[in-house]
Amino acid sequence: MVIQRNFELRLLWPIVLLGLCLWGFLNLAGEMMEGDLHAVDEWLLSWFRTGGVDGTAWGPRWLPDVMRDITALGSPTVLILTVSAVCGYLMMAGQWHMMWLAAGSSLLGWGVSIALKHVFARARPDALFHGTLADGYSFPSGHAMMSAVVFLTLATLVARLAPRTRLRVYAIGVAAGVSGLVGLSRVYLGVHWASDVAAGWAAGAAWAVLVWMVAHRLHLGQERSQ
Repeated sequence: MVIQRNFELRLLWPIVLLGLCLWGFLNLAGEMMEGDLHAVDEWLLSWFRTGGVDGTAWGPRWLPDVMRDITALGSPTVLILTVSAVCGYLMMAGQWHMMWLAAGSSLLGWGVSIALKHVFARARPDALFHGTLADGYSFPSGHAMMSAVVFLTLATLVARLAPRTRLRVYAIGVAAGVSGLVGLSRVYLGVHWASDVAAGWAAGAAWAVLVWMVAHRLHLGQERSQ
């Protein structure tokens, strides 16, 4: 009876977290479609610009280059290399099922991101603000969503192999931090509205929680040492 109760409690928090992430995404999407977020998005975008109206980002001269380096962490090239490296690790660790889950969920998450962009078909900020190359639709931010999909998903899966709680917390914390910086860089560089980024984080986090729940249901990584 106690074991069953502990099992149910372990499953409760990811279900609640998944629900909160989905609620956040749907709420942002609804507000965006009604135009209620436009004033806030414009204010946040102009807040990062010198004088608030031109296309020059504030800060020291080296900061835009740093932000472009950070935003590249959410690019398809870097994400593919990251997924490949982690899948290679899982293969060498004999975690074949987890490896296929990591690769498949990353690929499917990319497809969902593209589909959502075409569903909402939101235009990006004016090209005057762009501090790096960008095209396509804006909502949700592909960089923010896919950095969360890839980094958070891989971190939650690898964390299932970690023998200590602090190692699991560290892996997930680093992944969340990187995803957060990637999203921030998209607004700073003027290629996304802030609500695009927030929606991307929410959708990506929901995806990572869902993949963790699948891994938990399949008992993947439970053979780690205690």
